[in-house]
Amino acid sequence: MVVRIGALSTARQVACPDCGCLSGRIHGSYLRFPRDLPTAGKPVVVSLRLRRFVCLEGSCPRKTFGEQVPGLTRRFGRRTERLRSTLISVGLALAGRAGARMADVFGAPASRNTAGADKTSAQLRLCVGTGGGFRRVGLVD
Repeated sequence: MVVRIGALSTARQVACPDCGCLSGRIHGSYLRFPRDLPTAGKPVVVSLRLRRFVCLEGSCPRKTFGEQVPGLTRRFGRRTERLRSTLISVGLALAGRAGARMADVFGAPASRNTAGADKTSAQLRLCVGTGGGFRRVGLVD
């Protein structure tokens, strides 16, 4: 059994991610199904109806853009921010197979590659976020 939560955004205007111009002209809508942290031992999937807006700024290279719900979704994300941050914490603590097993125990299954990737990206953000003035960052195996 899966717990499904239906939600929709009601914002009248959304800022374009490229130019920052506010737009209220709707191009269309679409559904997203990000996974969330389990509740009462059951997996949770959010059925989220979002809209695409038309950028009204003529010089902006982006003609249409999809709205994001701050604190819930991010571009191309398949997980909510809560689940993502939990998996990052598990990845930082355990990584790999151990992280995947721990995530499975609390009902948020993830592959060992996901746990390791979350760990790597979190470490990279921690490193870059210190204000060290890096111009280019790379990872070496």
